[in-house]
Amino acid sequence: MTYHTRFTQDLLERAKDTRILFLDVDGVLTDGSIYLTEHGEAIKKFHTLDGLGIKQLQQVGIAVVIISGRESTPLKKRIAELSIQHFYLNVENKLTRAQAVLDGLQLDWSQAACMGDDWPDAPVLKKCNLAISPPLAHYEITKIAHYTTQNLAGHGAVREMCDMLLVASGHYDRLWKDALW
Repeated sequence: MTYHTRFTQDLLERAKDTRILFLDVDGVLTDGSIYLTEHGEAIKKFHTLDGLGIKQLQQVGIAVVIISGRESTPLKKRIAELSIQHFYLNVENKLTRAQAVLDGLQLDWSQAACMGDDWPDAPVLKKCNLAISPPLAHYEITKIAHYTTQNLAGHGAVREMCDMLLVASGHYDRLWKDALW
């Protein structure tokens, strides 16, 4: 069995025209836990698999956009490390922000994918052509999702989605061959 068979043909067909990926942070790029030091500073854990997947999407021209209801220094550092150009923190209305990003990039919802885990993500998930949730997302979100990842949030779930988009767009095999040299 190849990695490609993890995704159904219908799912890959839905994903093939994706040009932009909206990502939530807590519960998507992280496991959803909020760690605070004794001084009240936030600590976040990110997975390297997700980071490489994000870089690969950017490499093939798929825009990655972070829209989070929270803000933290560790998150800003991770965004900078991944060279994510479009990020919006402390956002109350994710749908309005996502629409503004689409308008600015001259894209539409048929070209958009989103990964979210809780109610604030629902409006964007419902509008996107491809909605993804991690397995521990809120039940209502998993009902909206076209696909629920096998990997947990903060443990490669975003990479799984990135791989799906790379397979659907025809870039996965080339990137894998390049990695093998």
